[in-house]
Amino acid sequence: MDKQEFSRLADECLAQVSRWLERFDPDELDFATSDGVVTLEFPGGTRYVLNRQSAASQMWFAAGARAWHYDWDPAQGAWVDDRDRHRLLDRLAEVVSERLGRPVAGASSR
Repeated sequence: MDKQEFSRLADECLAQVSRWLERFDPDELDFATSDGVVTLEFPGGTRYVLNRQSAASQMWFAAGARAWHYDWDPAQGAWVDDRDRHRLLDRLAEVVSERLGRPVAGASSR
C-alpha cells in the first residue's frame, strides 16, 4: 500500500470513529480529534487513543495499559490486529462497553 492509500484509509477510519463517538452523551464519553488522532475521554480523566502510524502503515489503539496495532486487510475491507486478526472497530466497541459498564453498538453499526 502506498502512502496516499494508507492516508486515505486511515483518515476514513478516524472519521468513522468520530461519527460513532458523536452518538454518546459527552458526560459519559467525550472525544477530541487532531491530525491523525482521536482521543476518547471518560469521566475521571481516563483516556483512550486511536491514531494513525504513517511510518508503520498501521492504526494504533491504546486503552489503559493495553495497546493494539492494526494493518489494513483488503480482503476484509477492515483494519485487523497484527497478532490475532480481530477487527479494530470490534475491539473499540468492546473496550468502550467495558469502560461504560454496558454494551454499545459498534462503530460499523448504523
